[in-house]
Amino acid sequence: MTDDTFDLGPQARLVARVAERVGDDQLAAPTPCPEFAVRNLLGHLIGLTRAFELAARKDFQPVLDRDPGSVVPDIGPGWRGELPKALEALVEAWRDPAARQGMTRAGGVDLPGEVAALVVLDELVVHGWDLARATGQEYAPDEASLEGARALLTPADGDDAESGLFGRPVPVPRDAPLLDQVIGMSGRDPRWTAGG
Repeated sequence: MTDDTFDLGPQARLVARVAERVGDDQLAAPTPCPEFAVRNLLGHLIGLTRAFELAARKDFQPVLDRDPGSVVPDIGPGWRGELPKALEALVEAWRDPAARQGMTRAGGVDLPGEVAALVVLDELVVHGWDLARATGQEYAPDEASLEGARALLTPADGDDAESGLFGRPVPVPRDAPLLDQVIGMSGRDPRWTAGG
């Protein structure tokens, strides 16, 4: 994605719509992330959204040094208002071309801004799928977002394709839809359902 085409807006709006439709009775439901119930996944989305907004602005607060796997996140009573606002702020921060220039930090890792942009896009795509799948919703990210996620997840020459960036990839047919390919590359089974 070039600087003039990169926009988290479509994917952030999709995640916001999926989250808006989550019922209170679904908050304890399992998700494709084995350690997270729906409420934990929502908490993770709020946390990563805020952290990557700071990363875009190069506002190096202590939260950017925290390993996201070090705690199981949760939501507070105001999560339904918090998440859409955090997503809007994230989108605005990454619309500034300066966000993708130079180095930044997130999750305790220093990385180029252009890579961080793809990481947050991938997080929104994959965790949006996690949330939609866990709550029985339709999910159709735009092609540009899927292509950005695939670009991040595709192993570079010399990388170990068997270990994957976020977990061992799940094989999918070569002619599988792009969403299934991205989900498989992320280490998830595109056929996952809450009922097993």
